Amino acid sequence: MTRATVITVSDGVSAGVREDLSGDALEGMLTDAGFIVGRLVVPDEQDRIADAIRSAAGSSALVLTTGGTGFGPRDVTPEATASVIEREAGGLVHLMLARGLESTPMAALSRARAGSVGSALVVNLPGSPRGATESLAAIMDLMPHVLDLLAGHTEHHSGEPRSGG
Repeated sequence: MTRATVITVSDGVSAGVREDLSGDALEGMLTDAGFIVGRLVVPDEQDRIADAIRSAAGSSALVLTTGGTGFGPRDVTPEATASVIEREAGGLVHLMLARGLESTPMAALSRARAGSVGSALVVNLPGSPRGATESLAAIMDLMPHVLDLLAGHTEHHSGEPRSGG
């Protein structure tokens, strides 16, 4: 089974004054997909977010953040993510945006990032339960292939298309 970590970025959740609905929803989706899921909660502080991503990437194949991707003054998850990812995965962000725009024009306000840290994939998701789950659903079918590639399973078999990269 593949390990995933959900990092909830929220001052309110970290202070215990708000329920972690997005983290709960993402954990449920990942568990249903066969992942072993760990959870972390950090406040909207760039250094704490970056440290949590680095830590989770050391033990998980997939690291999802939820929250802190908007335009609020404390929304710094994309900046924290950019400071630690080694290779961008912009196509995943574009796919999430395209799917989100099918539901709401508010999806255009997301500043998500995605990329690799070592052999882990890191993806920023919105802080709302609906936005987080719709974004993850948009890329979930790609996860087995992406995680295989990041794990070093890059051999090609005759008749199969080569990965784009």
